[in-house]
Amino acid sequence: MKPKVFVTRKIPENVLNKMKSVCEVQIWEKEDIPVPRDVLEQQINKVEGIFCLLTDKIDEDLLQRAEKLKVISNMAVGYNNIDVAAATRRGIMVTNTPGVLTETTADLTFALLMATARRLVEASDYLKQGKWRTWSPMLLTGQDIFGATIGIIGMGRIGEAVAKRARGFSMKVLYYNRSRKPNVEEKLGATYVDLQSLLKESDYVCLLTPYTPETHHMIGKEELSLMKKTAILINTSRGGVVDEKALYEALKNGTIWAAGLDVFEQEPIPVDHPLLSLPNVVALPHIGSASLKTRMKMAELTAENMLQALAGKVPKYLVNTELIRA
Repeated sequence: MKPKVFVTRKIPENVLNKMKSVCEVQIWEKEDIPVPRDVLEQQINKVEGIFCLLTDKIDEDLLQRAEKLKVISNMAVGYNNIDVAAATRRGIMVTNTPGVLTETTADLTFALLMATARRLVEASDYLKQGKWRTWSPMLLTGQDIFGATIGIIGMGRIGEAVAKRARGFSMKVLYYNRSRKPNVEEKLGATYVDLQSLLKESDYVCLLTPYTPETHHMIGKEELSLMKKTAILINTSRGGVVDEKALYEALKNGTIWAAGLDVFEQEPIPVDHPLLSLPNVVALPHIGSASLKTRMKMAELTAENMLQALAGKVPKYLVNTELIRA
């Protein structure tokens, strides 16, 4: 009998067909809304595998209903949507998709930095709204990027990829990480500094750290007050890393110059959220890995992780590796 699998969103047809060849697959067909909680509750006690997204909250209460579940295959690098400890206690494998989205997310991070610095969204809207009358010396002036100082918080794969791009713009690269990375310092000329020094010295502060209890609101009122008045904050990690109320006040009051945000504490962010009312905010709908090629790779890897686990093998990207050490 084929193992039963639930997929929480429509995925590429070729990936779905690969799973259907060995599994009995149920899928949430609606692309525009996440799978409702009651549907997850109904499905999770029927299936051996769940193919989910970062928008799907897989918590302990839900896992208590998972009588047959063997694997939670998350189509994301991060997995803060999953109670990994609760899954581990029940012997359920949790997998993710690191590596495949590194360069694409780094591209988006740097694109967001440039768009925010040079006020590209403002400028495009200005033109489309018929406001452009003549060339003016100070019209829509932004911040320089070439030769500026970038501070990267979280020097993982994506952090390193962003640092490579920054070097191409002759930027001075500072970084703060849980541990020093001498190989990165040697290879990219990056300088390790403490968090306060990074915030004080950087023209651009890029958040690329995982979201954990330790990094929750790591950028708040105090941290923002340390930044230059001309500084720009870029967040392509997770929304919870930033205290959004403090950020709104800092942007409104001129404590910092601007922010480029791809992630938010609540997603989708409400359209009446105060941050979206500010002209010095460039806001994107969490599209860090949104290239056709990368999203296809992510779906394929998520399916591979799932099928390996259901076949009794150790998935390539197992999060709770303590299960295989037990």
